[in-house]
Amino acid sequence: MMDVVHQQQSVSQRIIAGVIGGLVGGVVFGMMMAMMGMLPMIASMVGSSSAVVGFLIHMVISAIIGTGFGLFLGGQSTDLRQGLLWGLGYGFLWWILGPLVLMPLMMGMGVQFGAAFTPPMLMSLVGHLVYGAITGIGCAWYLHGRSR
Repeated sequence: MMDVVHQQQSVSQRIIAGVIGGLVGGVVFGMMMAMMGMLPMIASMVGSSSAVVGFLIHMVISAIIGTGFGLFLGGQSTDLRQGLLWGLGYGFLWWILGPLVLMPLMMGMGVQFGAAFTPPMLMSLVGHLVYGAITGIGCAWYLHGRSR
C-alpha cells in the first residue's frame, strides 16, 4: 500500500513540476512569438486573430505539453543538466509535432515537412528548443533542486 501512495505522489509531483516548467517555458516562448507577430496565427486555430487569444491558447498548450514532460521525462530529469538535455529533445519533438504536423493539419494545410528549413520554421525550432530547455530545467528544479 505504501508503494502505491509513494508512486501516486511521485506522479502528482511530476505533473505539478511539468506544469510549472511548461508555463515558465511558455511565457518565454510566448514573448518570442509576440515579437515575431506569430500569436494571431495561433489564435486562428480557434477562429480569432487576437494576439491575446493566441497567447492564452499558447499558454494552455504549454501547460499541457509541460504535463507530458513531467509525466514521461520528469523521472529522467534527475538534475538540472539532465532536465536541460531531456528538455531540448522534448522541444525538438514538439517542433516536429506542433508546427510541422498538428497545427497545419488543424488548419487544413497538410503536414509541412517541406517547409522545415525555411526561416520562419527555423525560428520556430529555436523557440521550441528554448521552451523545452526551460521546461526541462524547471521540472528538474521543482523535483530535485529546490529547498524543501
